[in-house]
Amino acid sequence: MEHVAIEAVDDAANPLAEHEVRKPVSRALGTDHLAMNYFDLSPGESFSGGLHAHHDQEEVFYVVSGTARFEVGRDRESVTVGPDEVVRFAPGEFQTGGVPAAADEGVVAIALGAPGASHDWDALDSVVYCRECEAEHVHETRPVEDGQFRFTCTGCGYEFAL
Repeated sequence: MEHVAIEAVDDAANPLAEHEVRKPVSRALGTDHLAMNYFDLSPGESFSGGLHAHHDQEEVFYVVSGTARFEVGRDRESVTVGPDEVVRFAPGEFQTGGVPAAADEGVVAIALGAPGASHDWDALDSVVYCRECEAEHVHETRPVEDGQFRFTCTGCGYEFAL
């Protein structure tokens, strides 16, 4: 058995500076088959860096307090998730979420991913604007040095890092 208080888990904020408080609870617990992150987002912050899909994990977000807004699919359908509500994203389903900048309050939420305590970076794609194609395309997304990410356009092969 492992036990940890959320407040005792160190912050591991997104390298893209999308939020200030993300606590990787699964890392503190040493889980092998489940990823769990605690988020405390302020207005204008997001869970991730943009529209993305984990092809090897499903994700579930439980909103403890506040109201989060998620965009789902390439058409970016908007879904609002309030306190004590849960939303699930299937493996391969594009999604992003956070707190609108104009919101009156932040969001506290728990994100769960399975299977695996972390996802396979070879199974992560992001939808971003390609400077070469001059359009939004799916990009393979990989971590690189200094906490940045390398994006490779699946349409033309153009690469860049953030």
